[in-house]
Amino acid sequence: MSPITLPLLGRLAWVDGLLLVWFTLVVISVLYVAYDALTNNPELTVMKWGWVLVTLYMGPIALILYVLSCQEPAPGTHEEFVHPLWRQAVGSTIHCVAGDATGIIVAAAITSALGLPMWIDLIIEYVAGFGFGLLIFQSLFMKDMMGGSYVKAVRHSLLPEWLSMNCMIAGMFPAMILLMMGRDMRAMEPNQLIFWGTMATAVFVGFITAYPINVWLVRIGLKHGMGTVRMFGRGGHSLQADRKRIIMQDQPVPAEHTATQHQPDMTH
Repeated sequence: MSPITLPLLGRLAWVDGLLLVWFTLVVISVLYVAYDALTNNPELTVMKWGWVLVTLYMGPIALILYVLSCQEPAPGTHEEFVHPLWRQAVGSTIHCVAGDATGIIVAAAITSALGLPMWIDLIIEYVAGFGFGLLIFQSLFMKDMMGGSYVKAVRHSLLPEWLSMNCMIAGMFPAMILLMMGRDMRAMEPNQLIFWGTMATAVFVGFITAYPINVWLVRIGLKHGMGTVRMFGRGGHSLQADRKRIIMQDQPVPAEHTATQHQPDMTH
């Protein structure tokens, strides 16, 4: 135990003292990202709140990512700045983690407070993470591209969200199990600082394991990275172009068009 004693928390373990320093840095990081994202950044609204949420979980690490990949370096330059694939993939991963991790963390706090077995915890957390990520952060964002159809947005978001979340879970759940079932069992109690430190660590690991699949999903056009309200990714698609592409994917190719495509060229 450390010599530090605080009201409500009592005498702190050394790890709690380190976590207090960490959470202080988290507050500073969240204030900076929230102010810049909500007042200076032309990014889409859902991404602004995504960055705020992920910074709440990953603190200074998310702040650094925000500055390097999303903060507009000069007025009117955001589209060009976020064009590289690695920045688009960071935005896509932020979008995934913001929704999925939020559902998981809320569910983990509730199930831990109820004292449910770990295997039940994980099932509930998976469903909550996938549901919140798909139905809120993914589908509400995609709704405008579907002509306002929320059902179509859910259908088109289902596969990329499922792939991305499973890759995040592949890192996040083992980290949670390892830290919660370790020597300090306080990590399973939501009223302890170490519980929230465990969640933060698990989110960071999940971000790392989710990033590669998001690079691939952005590259093949199944997910989007970062953009602006002016144009969603200068190097990718505008909202209008995306809406047209998705509508065309839903329509069967006419038989005469298929026959024309396969008709040999007899002009030579």
